[in-house]
Amino acid sequence: MPGLKDFTVMLSQKFKSARKKTWPVIKQRLYEYFLLTRLHKPIGIFLLLWPALWALWIAAGGVPDISILFIFIAGVILMRSAGCVVNDLADRNIDLHVSRTNKRPLTAGRIGFTEALTVAFFLVLLAFLLVLTLNPFTIKLSFVALFLAIIYPFSKRFTYLPQLFLGAAFGWAVPMAFAAQTGQIPVVAWMLFLITVLWAVVYDTMYAMVDREDDIRIGVKSTAILFEEADRLIIGILQLLVLSALVLVGQRIDAGTIYYAALAISSVFFFYQQYLIKDRIREKCFQAFLNNHWFGATVFAGIVLDYYRGS
Repeated sequence: MPGLKDFTVMLSQKFKSARKKTWPVIKQRLYEYFLLTRLHKPIGIFLLLWPALWALWIAAGGVPDISILFIFIAGVILMRSAGCVVNDLADRNIDLHVSRTNKRPLTAGRIGFTEALTVAFFLVLLAFLLVLTLNPFTIKLSFVALFLAIIYPFSKRFTYLPQLFLGAAFGWAVPMAFAAQTGQIPVVAWMLFLITVLWAVVYDTMYAMVDREDDIRIGVKSTAILFEEADRLIIGILQLLVLSALVLVGQRIDAGTIYYAALAISSVFFFYQQYLIKDRIREKCFQAFLNNHWFGATVFAGIVLDYYRGS
């Protein structure tokens, strides 16, 4: 049947032609979503992930449930991505006036408000579907996590302490991890939560030091502005508090030499960060912010190896 064959060939050619036209558009859209969710800048994922992993390992005594581990890793990626979209939705008019952020997809107009809101909703929905596989206590705690993630982007409008809100949002993964693994939240979990909040103030103040001049000009608040010339001193005090609290955590979990050796190594990163921010140069402050990834990773390595030694 030549007629049918010709018709099939014609349909195939039309399909190929349509694919050639639509695929570049789809590919560009996916790339804009990639930028919108900041997946090209995974530092936020790591800074959120490390405390969650600290908590999971301690809650499980060194051997976390594999399914819970997967859920938290995936949940961290999804919620951090959603948080970036919510932040851009809240700051879409502010980001226009900041040199570091004025090329972001939403602010630059490459993605619309409704489209970005849909992306955020989809990511939160996926994260919630993951949480639904956990126990009821953890599910209830997830609503607090969502609330903190939503209010953080707006906190810089009414307080000079948005870094505290960020710390609470990032730190809430800690009690959730204990709840998921053990069904309860012991004192050590709240200690780790407080440590995460303090640590977030440390690294996010360094981050805010990068934008301090722009933020003052447009009226956005931050701890970098609040601390003024005392910024380095206050960051140093907070770093000492973080390390001291981690020592107390070690005592509470009967940690061994490896754990404390890891804390000693991690303190070197804090000293290096102080060196980087000493002249308050934007690029150096940003490097100090990024360096906190290695602090979190080193503490985690100490926890894992210390439990491995004791097993």
